[in-house]
Amino acid sequence: MENKIYSMLGLCQKAGKLVSGEFSVENAIKAGKACLVLASSDASENTKKKFRDKCDYYGVPFAEFGEKERLGSAIGKEVRTSVAITDSGFAKSLQEKLGHQ
Repeated sequence: MENKIYSMLGLCQKAGKLVSGEFSVENAIKAGKACLVLASSDASENTKKKFRDKCDYYGVPFAEFGEKERLGSAIGKEVRTSVAITDSGFAKSLQEKLGHQ
C-alpha cells in the first residue's frame, strides 16, 4: 500500500497538483489551496508540530507519512519533509489509502 501512495504522489506532481518544501506548503495552506498536507515521519518534531498546528487552524487534513528521502524521490525532487496536495480528488483518494495502511 505504501508504494501505491508514493506512486500517487508522483502522479500528483506530474499533474501539477502538488507543492513541496516548507515554504510552498505553508503558502498553499494559508492561501486555502491545500486539500491535504503530508509531513514525513522522520521530519523533526518542530516541523511536524508547525504543520499540524497550521492545518488545524486552517482546517486542512494532515497526516504523517513515509521518509523524507522517499517522499522526495517519489516526486522527482531532493529530500522533502512536507508536501501539500492541491486537488480534492487526489487528496480524498490519498486519505483513503492512508486510512487503510
